[in-house]
Amino acid sequence: MKNLLIFFLLTFVACTQQKEPSFKVEELSPWCILGFDTQDRNPQQRIAMLKELGFKKYGFNKGKGHLDEMKEEFKLAKENNIEITSIFLWLNAKRDSIGKLSPSNQELLKNLSEVDYKPTIWLSFSNNFFEDLDDTASKEYAKKMIQFVKSKADELGCKLALYNHHGWFGNPYHQVKIIEGLNLDLTMVYNFHHAQEYVDDFPKIAKMIKPHLSFVNLNGVKKEGPQILDIGAGDYEFEMIKDLQAEGFNGPWGILGHIKTEDVREVLIRNLEGLKNFDE
Repeated sequence: MKNLLIFFLLTFVACTQQKEPSFKVEELSPWCILGFDTQDRNPQQRIAMLKELGFKKYGFNKGKGHLDEMKEEFKLAKENNIEITSIFLWLNAKRDSIGKLSPSNQELLKNLSEVDYKPTIWLSFSNNFFEDLDDTASKEYAKKMIQFVKSKADELGCKLALYNHHGWFGNPYHQVKIIEGLNLDLTMVYNFHHAQEYVDDFPKIAKMIKPHLSFVNLNGVKKEGPQILDIGAGDYEFEMIKDLQAEGFNGPWGILGHIKTEDVREVLIRNLEGLKNFDE
């Protein structure tokens, strides 16, 4: 009888103890929430939404018409104890070249020089830089452009990370070779929403990128797409997370807005709910 009571007591304790979740909302960073929101929130409304949902940080992706509000947004974020962890710098060969950035990118960097937060600059390239170049020439051009942008980041007191988008530069094998070929303080951001074609190789990729990895943005992953999919609605994202954890990467992690036809608040909530399934 005594042993039976002990068994029931231990069972009760085990059932009442809640397992610590693998992903806590305050440790996650929303990404692509500017310009992807049917509510078209202004800085005050966006900060209020993030606070309501429990977020303590997020990334700033410039959208059309948002650079003029950028300094205000950075100020409001700091006043509300919300960290802006990253800012996106997109290069296009029609407007950006070695030694000269587009007026919009110049404005972005000028704004960064005038705000208190110094987020990591997430750098990516349009494929029009590389369309007529072979691998060797592409690598050399990318390295020279990165050296130029790195000098700008250093002047601002910002770190620089390479961001995998589509095309030649979005290939993680190319990014690792670029980093290893440059004697610079560079890291990588890996995005699950640009990982469909690399699913089969991902255990190998996780091992390769881990030494350079500073951030991972999560998303549902199906080989056939769509590109933007709620976390938990794909076939591979949880296994990919486990591959990264097995290599010793445990964050920081981001979750996506990135849908122009929905209220971004609802998109973020769905992703938070999807992440809960990781622990089941």
